Amino acid sequence: MLTTETLHTSRRDEMIDITRQVQAAVKRSGVTDGIAVIYSPHTTAGITIQENADPDVRHDVLFRLDEVYPWQHPGYRHMEGNTASHLKTITAGASQTVIISGGKLLLGRWQGIYFCEFDGPRTRTYMIKIIAG
Repeated sequence: MLTTETLHTSRRDEMIDITRQVQAAVKRSGVTDGIAVIYSPHTTAGITIQENADPDVRHDVLFRLDEVYPWQHPGYRHMEGNTASHLKTITAGASQTVIISGGKLLLGRWQGIYFCEFDGPRTRTYMIKIIAG
């Protein structure tokens, strides 16, 4: 089963918790054991798994990524001016795979699945592929 989800981002950089949407797709699929692959088809937005208990973690991750990949740098050559967003996406990755067990995502106690926007605000999509196993 393949599901395409749409979301609207509101800032240039943000991490949006999509764990509930992914779990809902698992439930709709009826798959009790297998994997869920969550994929972003964008070159300036990614998918990651990170702590979901303390919102300061998201702040700190985005803060540090801005330090490592500043929006403007004299060495950047990409004409669109969003080289930092491409570099952040390389770091986050385009997809994550999560085990499904007993019809639930097998995430750690403090883990959540995040859509990472690095060039917003925009309307974005991501895909969830549920594979029985």
